[in-house]
Amino acid sequence: MKIIPAIDLMEGKVVRLIKGQQEKKTIYSDEPIKIAKQWEKSGADLIHLVDLDATLGIGSNWELVKKIVKELSIPVQVAGGLRDEAIITEALNIASKVVLGTLAFKNKQILKKLLSDFGSDRIVVSVDHVDGKIVVDGWQENTGKNLIEGINEFLEIGFSEFLLTNVNRDGTLQGPDLEFLKKACAISGTKIIASGGISNINDVLQVKNCNAYGVILGKVLYENKISIEEAKKIA
Repeated sequence: MKIIPAIDLMEGKVVRLIKGQQEKKTIYSDEPIKIAKQWEKSGADLIHLVDLDATLGIGSNWELVKKIVKELSIPVQVAGGLRDEAIITEALNIASKVVLGTLAFKNKQILKKLLSDFGSDRIVVSVDHVDGKIVVDGWQENTGKNLIEGINEFLEIGFSEFLLTNVNRDGTLQGPDLEFLKKACAISGTKIIASGGISNINDVLQVKNCNAYGVILGKVLYENKISIEEAKKIA
């Protein structure tokens, strides 16, 4: 299982939100490059780099994203506000992977073109959900689409890697949503990255026992509740 620290950017700073809510923001660092290098040195398999300003449509950290990717020698998956073909292509020219959520659900035509141009191993489909219903647009819009149904639809198109976040657990340190994670991991042909709620090393073990492909570590790292080194031993 891959250990994937998250770096969420707002106004050039490393932050964590609770359940995606801007008013519940904690700033952890104003040196994101330093943080990225720290996670790399600690043995992270991959960095999950999110432009929250772009996700929420209130700004952009794109120049900073490019600088961070350039400084690292480990793979980076870029996420947040990637909603048109030009920016996604630019992101794929610098990063190992992109994470697509809103566009994946709203523009299947561009999605299929990207699949054809870049291949499925470079695109992660983000399936964020509230109580099993998929949400998009920075978690503001509920699509009403069933999570498992949605994953199966993307599998049929040719995708295999999914980032699964239960919005109600994100940034809460309340433990991962194992119920939906188990269901998703049980779907043949999927590689599921678990995200949201990890609070201790036992949570990492539980995620591994669900046969997850990877786990995102956010607040739990920034609050020093576990280290990447510890997580790697479990993984």
